[in-house]
Amino acid sequence: MHIDILTLFPDMIKAFFENSIMARAVEKGIITYNIINFRDYTYDNHHTCDDIPYGGGAGMVLKPEPLFDALNSINAAASRVIFPTPSGKLFNQDYANSLSKEERLTFICGHYEGLDQRVIDEWVDDEISIGDYVLTSGETSSIVIIDAIFRLIDGVISKESLEDESFSSPLLEYPQYTRPERYCQKNVPDVLLSGHHERIATWRVFQRLEKTMLSRPEVLTNASLDVESRKKFIQLLDIKGFGKNGLN
Repeated sequence: MHIDILTLFPDMIKAFFENSIMARAVEKGIITYNIINFRDYTYDNHHTCDDIPYGGGAGMVLKPEPLFDALNSINAAASRVIFPTPSGKLFNQDYANSLSKEERLTFICGHYEGLDQRVIDEWVDDEISIGDYVLTSGETSSIVIIDAIFRLIDGVISKESLEDESFSSPLLEYPQYTRPERYCQKNVPDVLLSGHHERIATWRVFQRLEKTMLSRPEVLTNASLDVESRKKFIQLLDIKGFGKNGLN
């Protein structure tokens, strides 16, 4: 996959691509990227990228000319162009899976009060929100989306590591433990030390069900559980005293 990022703050993006799992994906050639500072596409002495909004109002709006020229320079019309914005479609794991199939993505990092609407109308394919809150930097939200996408591409992370993650199924992930066996007067659960794979698998399903039920009950409401998970969920409800009401 190739990723283009249009930004006024290249160093924020550069650090992400040069560290951790992303850096290894770049080294392997799984990911290629290009960071474009669209301030380079201004033509006045002050390199102005923003201006006051027509109709009045607080804040500034990013001007269309630098963005149009920057997008044309990389032939962004041949790419899927994404603009992270609080007013966009809510991002989730299914959305990340869909975007991970693309050969090329372009991100426009907004600032201030956003972009001139003509940029969105002419260029943007996806307006995406990463949650119901507002950030000061489009770079931050772009990195969140890119991070969720690139790790799903073949060769970046092993398939086994992805299988039990939160949202890879309807359930959240189970707790994880490592050495030492006892720390801060807390022990690793005995079942994980038993070597009994079936018991461990059952424990993990219960943990996932309980975690989801307590932290994200709306996920369970819409979940399509397999028969075994459904039985364990009913057992868990009985154990916790919740009863079976509301179980589809």
